[in-house]
Amino acid sequence: MSATRKARATWHGDLLKGQGTVSGGSSEHLREAPISWPARTESADGKTSPEELLAAAHASCYAMALSAGLAKNGTPPERLDVAATVRFDKVLDAWAVASSELELRAAVPGIDEETFTRIAQ
Repeated sequence: MSATRKARATWHGDLLKGQGTVSGGSSEHLREAPISWPARTESADGKTSPEELLAAAHASCYAMALSAGLAKNGTPPERLDVAATVRFDKVLDAWAVASSELELRAAVPGIDEETFTRIAQ
């Protein structure tokens, strides 16, 4: 099974004062979402950022992978709530994604803590 997904970003102007949009190729939910440098480094002001999109991808990918692992164990989850926090910061005088951390809350009947931890890691 193979899947290909695309996205497009359009940018106008210089980095600090410019602005743009990002759209997902197949998603009706990500259409021309506004982006700007201040939305990355200051206040989001209703705009998204690459880091917010990375956080969404990280959280959703982990939730699906964990769900598959739990189901394979015979203990499918009732609910997984995964929050991702991506930190964008200066690293060695350049801006970079410095970290991505996940927080998980789960309702999984019939599983002990040790088994859950092993599957979750």
